[in-house]
Amino acid sequence: MPYYERLTAQDASFLGLEDANHHMHVGGVLIYELGPLRTAEGGLDVDRVRAAIDARLDRVPRFRQRISWVPGEGHPIWIDDDHFNIAYHVRHSALPRPGNDDALKRLIGRIMSQQLDRGKPLWEMWFVEGLEGDRFALISKTHHCMIDGIAGAELISVLMDLAPDTPISAPKPWTPMPAPSRGRLSMDALWHRVTQPFDALSAVRKALNTPDETVVALRAAAEGVVEAFAPAFRSASETPFNVPIGPHRRFEFTEHRVSDFKRVKDALGGTLNDVVLATVAGALRTFFFHRGLKVQDLEIRAVVPVSVRAKGKAGILGNQITQMVADLPVALSDPIERLKAVREVMSGLKESKQALGGRVLTAVSEWTVPNVLVQSIRLASNSRPYNLIVTNVPGPQIPLYLLGCRMRASYPVAPLMPGQALNIALFSYDGGLFWGLNGDWDALPDLAELVDGIREAFAELLAAAGAA
Repeated sequence: MPYYERLTAQDASFLGLEDANHHMHVGGVLIYELGPLRTAEGGLDVDRVRAAIDARLDRVPRFRQRISWVPGEGHPIWIDDDHFNIAYHVRHSALPRPGNDDALKRLIGRIMSQQLDRGKPLWEMWFVEGLEGDRFALISKTHHCMIDGIAGAELISVLMDLAPDTPISAPKPWTPMPAPSRGRLSMDALWHRVTQPFDALSAVRKALNTPDETVVALRAAAEGVVEAFAPAFRSASETPFNVPIGPHRRFEFTEHRVSDFKRVKDALGGTLNDVVLATVAGALRTFFFHRGLKVQDLEIRAVVPVSVRAKGKAGILGNQITQMVADLPVALSDPIERLKAVREVMSGLKESKQALGGRVLTAVSEWTVPNVLVQSIRLASNSRPYNLIVTNVPGPQIPLYLLGCRMRASYPVAPLMPGQALNIALFSYDGGLFWGLNGDWDALPDLAELVDGIREAFAELLAAAGAA
């Protein structure tokens, strides 16, 4: 029986945003102990890895599907890939000796500089042997139209084990479902458009039955849309991050302990994410100073993505996120004052309706032309409403294993948006807080200095918490 599934407007927008310079894949760099996967020659047994992943793909059917398009309408859909080949997607590589972190970072940047092939399922996993310390790395790439950060964290849990001795079953037989005909797609698209006004009318009738609740909801939604658009009417400061970018990437990473961040928040107030943003603000202050900018004159804003994924829906792929725009106090030299300022800003945003406004705009895009979100993002980038994205995704706080090999670290890689040469992403796992900094190769040759700034800024906060 023919099968297909339409992408939501938000998922489709990441396909529309992608071009030669803006690669819309999200990724992760997972570090493992080599242990049970060591071959007799000392390398990595990638055949066992492929077999194990193949055995679990039935849990994530999207990974055997590719993009197709509705004739005439041009809206993307998912169909089964009748030429799926696990060996194409699970790849094997190695680092030159001595296999240090610098060599790994260069490889990560090179892999993330390459677009995914839209003629195939939009994911790749690169297993990299030769990492010093008897370790190997997994560099994953998955198109943003398939997952957001929360779904990505769930995907890790699907592919990994909770115990080192978990048995792996044999791959289940899989037969791709046939794609629908062009005529079927065209008729379904027409029906989709015809029924939209009736769906809207049904919503109106429901609203008339509960007028008091509806008036309150509509007022909140309207206020949310206004607040969501507000940053676009007041440009953030011009920085080295806000330039046209090219196709090449460089990547840096660092890590902290979650317990240290909790120690700071317990002593100085706020949330763990407030401490993260205060750390970023301190690092940016130092970075801008070294670049010769007058930090006291800068108005710096960061987009903070917010999950709107319903409880019980964490395992569903696709994007269910909105965002808030937060001011970062880079002009403040005192770390305690920076954290206090961030705390006040984030508290105000939580009471605002920015996130609601983002959800309304995403919902409206489902009722209008498919590329409305893409055009909105491109227009917004021209007005420079923010300078960078800082995303913080919680992950499992217990050890995970791949065929008996313990995962030791998980550094996230987030894509660069138009006019954004830097994206900072964090992922917490097994007591660690792992930072991944994705930057444009040409715009940020000094990206490593920003990592040094992150370490120094948090050390200031930790010292202040100890003094408090």
